[in-house]
Formats: sequence, structure tokens, C-alpha cells
Amino acid sequence: MDAQQFKKALQSYLSTSTGGGVIQGTTSEAVVAVMVAARERYLRQVIPNLDHLAGIDRENAMANRRAKLVAFGSEASHSCTQKAALIIGVRYRSVPVTVDDDFSMRGQRLQQTIAKCREEGLEPFYVTATLGTTSTCAVDRFEEIAEVLKDEPSIWVHVDAAYAGNALVCEEYQHLTKPFGAFDSFSTALSKWLLVNLDACCLFAKKRDQLIDALSIHPAYLRNTASDSGTVIDYRNWQVPLSRRFRALKIWFVMRSYGQKRLKEYIRNHIRLGQAFAQLIASKPDLFEIMTPPAFCVIRVRSEVGDSEEANRLTRAVYESINNANEVMLTSTVIGGDFVIRVVGANPNTNTAALQRAFDILVSVTEECLGRGATPRKHLGALPTCISEKETMRSTADDGVGLSRKSIGPQDFRAVVTLWNVVSKRSWL
Repeated sequence: MDAQQFKKALQSYLSTSTGGGVIQGTTSEAVVAVMVAARERYLRQVIPNLDHLAGIDRENAMANRRAKLVAFGSEASHSCTQKAALIIGVRYRSVPVTVDDDFSMRGQRLQQTIAKCREEGLEPFYVTATLGTTSTCAVDRFEEIAEVLKDEPSIWVHVDAAYAGNALVCEEYQHLTKPFGAFDSFSTALSKWLLVNLDACCLFAKKRDQLIDALSIHPAYLRNTASDSGTVIDYRNWQVPLSRRFRALKIWFVMRSYGQKRLKEYIRNHIRLGQAFAQLIASKPDLFEIMTPPAFCVIRVRSEVGDSEEANRLTRAVYESINNANEVMLTSTVIGGDFVIRVVGANPNTNTAALQRAFDILVSVTEECLGRGATPRKHLGALPTCISEKETMRSTADDGVGLSRKSIGPQDFRAVVTLWNVVSKRSWL
């Protein structure tokens, strides 16, 4: 896809057309906002003769219908979609994904899930499709989703591109946006991968009036001549909070400081590093298995030993031992019941040496947990003895931060200081 085709695919999201963009705090806030817009649009479209209702009759009609609404995301979608459904008072159903499809949401499975919900008397109104899922960085099959929903104009489709969407600055990834013209909104968080401080999530809607109408309230104490005349944009009507921070300035500084060329090279360099790390992992097939192909500098690694239960125990033990040592920080997830280590090198300080070091530590700790060779403690600093089987069954953080939930006492103060040094001065992997 060339530059002109890319612009054409996103033309309807620009403020020069019917669309528009707004900087939200986080993807979670963006999803709540568009889900409210989706709900209100659906209710206006499906409730016949709603305009003649007023007062309590209108409220009752809306409330009765809201109780049947259901939102969708894939099993690999970020939890923010489910949380948004909880916040706005609708139901949520997940669409199954499989390893054969690299954990991408397929159009047919979405169609089947929608049909099943309708059989249960529920009313689908919203779908989150994802460009770069949290666990596996999978890209949902956008063209299939657009085809399935082409006759479903009342279902709002939002594309969550929080992390991987930053790669759209590179031409080789822009073809992924070709079906976006059939969707209603998308968002990407520049704080995830494009050198902007948290928080900075760019949300684009194809029809801005639907977002504004759903979130607009005009109490007397907020009335003013500029707003009433429409000469200014009231972004309070584009978001949940009333007030907002001046996030645009820091984005402008990054763009001016780096420029288009350097931002592209920044992304491409990380992707090359991720591919190189995957090659290192593949060089040790007796120790590791790559669960899904490396994507957008995210690699999913699992210990290759014994049956699934034994591999889960070993992988968790390796993961906790490395993070407790505080030299590199890993994150984890569960894919199809398998505990998996995630290595993400998308950090300004990440380089070949840092990833080589992470690989050496992974190999050393895995071999130690398997009981192979001498204990490699000298070069690993304060690496603890491989944790016991009982400890390995302890639940890890569900949010992917990868810090264990053990009680913290005075003896852990040094570890906290060490963690700060890791975050502020070293690579976050």
C-alpha cells in the first residue's frame, strides 16, 4: 500500500471529513468512550418511534433494551473491553481463537458467536478488533470481520491498536489499515512504543457526531458563548472526564525532535532486534519453544520439557527466578492454558547486547532449574535458588507486569531500590 492508498483508507477518520480525533489518557478510556457511543447509536437505530417518548417512558424503553446488549472481543483481546462493558452496564462475550490461526479473531468465529448470542435473546452492538493483542501481538483478520459485519450497520467496530498501531508509521505495515474504512473507530497509544510519555492515546472516530452526541451534557455552569456558537471544539464532549491535560504538546515535541524518518527507523530497529532474539531462542530447541511467530518485537517463549503441566511448572519457575533477581524484567501470559514468558524489547535503551544478556540468563536459569551443570550465580548477581514447586503454583500478576505477589517487608527495601534502577537505567524486556 502506497502513501496515497494509506491516506484514502483513513480519509473518513479525518476532521476534514465526518470524522475526527481526540487524545485520550489511555486505551481503556478510549474504549469506554466509543462503547458508550456505540450503545447510544444502537438504541437510537433499533428502538422504533423513540422520538415520541419522553420522561419515564423513554427511560424505561432505553433501560429495557440496554439489559439485552452484548459487546464482543476475542479471547486474546485486552481486558479493557470487558471492563468497559462492566462500566456501562452491558454484557460481554469473548470470541474463541485458536493456535492454528495464531490467536487471531476470524470472521466466521465472530459470526458464530453473534448468532449464538441472538439465539439467547441478546442484542450485539459492539466489537473490539485488535491490531496486536496483548498476549501474542496477533492481528485479527480485519477483512473477514468487515465482510461478516457489512450487513450489520448497527454493530460498532473499534480497532484497538494500542501497541502495534505505532508500527503504522512504517509503510510495510500500512496495508493492515485497508479495511478500516468499514469500521467505526480506532485508537493507538503513542506511549506504548513511540517515545511519548504516558499518557497519550490517540482515538479516531469515523463519525464524530456519534461520539459527541453520546457524551454531551450541557449544564448551565459550563455554558459559554464560544461553545454555544460552535466556534470552538469542546473536547469534554469527546471523553468521559470533564477536564483534560495538554497532551498534544509532548506529542508535538517528539515528532519535531525525531521526525518521520527517525521514528520509522526506531520501530524497524526494534523489530530487527526481536527477530534476532527469536533466532537465539530457536538455537536452543532442547530448552525452549517459540509459541507464536515473533511479531512487533514481542516474542513468546516457553520451556520445552516433558508434558504440558511439567513445562508450565518449569516456565513459571524460570520466569519468577529471573524477575526476582532484578537484572532483567520479563512479563508473562497464558496462551491456550500454557504459561508463557513474554520478551518485549521495545525500549529506547534496548540493544543487541541487552537481548543477548537476556538470552544468556534465560539459558542459565533454565539449565539450573533442570539441574544441568554448575550453578551460574556469579555472573547473575543475586539470583536466588530456583523456587520450589509450591511457590511456582502461586498466581502471578494478571496485568502482565510480572511482579510476584509476595508480602513486602523491610528486608525487601533493597529489592525496591534495585527495581527502580532497573526501570530508570536499564532495559525493560
